[in-house]
Amino acid sequence: MPEPFTPVTDVDLRLVRYFLAVAEHRHFGRAAAALRVGQPSLSRQIRRLETQVGARLLDRTTRGTRLTEAGEVFRDQAEVLLRSAERAVVSARSAGRPGGITVGYTADLVVTPALRPLRRRHPQARVRTLHLGSDDPAAALLRGRADAVVARLPFGTDHLDVTPLYDEPRVLVTSVDHRLAGRESVTLDDIADEALPRMPDEAWNAFWRIDPRPDGTRAPDGPLVEAIEDKIELVAGNETVAIAPAGVCRFGLRPGLTAVPLSGVAPGHVVLATRAGERGRLVVSFRELALRHLTGC
Repeated sequence: MPEPFTPVTDVDLRLVRYFLAVAEHRHFGRAAAALRVGQPSLSRQIRRLETQVGARLLDRTTRGTRLTEAGEVFRDQAEVLLRSAERAVVSARSAGRPGGITVGYTADLVVTPALRPLRRRHPQARVRTLHLGSDDPAAALLRGRADAVVARLPFGTDHLDVTPLYDEPRVLVTSVDHRLAGRESVTLDDIADEALPRMPDEAWNAFWRIDPRPDGTRAPDGPLVEAIEDKIELVAGNETVAIAPAGVCRFGLRPGLTAVPLSGVAPGHVVLATRAGERGRLVVSFRELALRHLTGC
């Protein structure tokens, strides 16, 4: 039985992380391996947490481990607790180094027009850039790798401030010998039967596959790919087509590919994202300059 209740302020966040690992794996052995700690030690730490919380959180079964009713309740709040603690640390570290800023950006987006005046305005500041994968903007901000990110929606925006910069048309990317290559424009009706590659992120699929379509029909399923480069290879091999932002054409498509304007669909959105409530002078200054200079032209 858990010992008498201990004040909430004494709950150890490391033990909360251990608990969440067991809750995810539903098995002490697998959780211990993932955490790189011994299983007996992990069991002792979970018992310490139960003492601190004042309730049993986990029950062992013949098949592994299950959450108690209290454990189910605690898990949801524990995830919020750890994320809040992480954001607090990141914000404090950022405030503790006011002389620098790291600006992240994703593929085919240019931040130079805003960085040049930022460096002139703050000549003593350390201004760095960081290229990010399309799925990295929120993680880069919330984990402190970047202080501001210029990226295309959709991506997770919880706990972020998002400032729209400009809209960007969408195009259809095909191989040069595809039946639609060379047209002045295409519509969704023209690609109604074209299977489009899928990515693991459902929000990405909904927007970049336009799935479902305006009439409620689903976009034909193409192959599941993990990386943009794999998608491009499939398109170049004339195995599929893909919807992409017009900005991919800015630096030229790889040989064997062409882009056709996609009409009748809403544009994409390029935004500036920062951590919610971020008021550092360099972040505020970069936001002002980004709105003025990052126009997509």
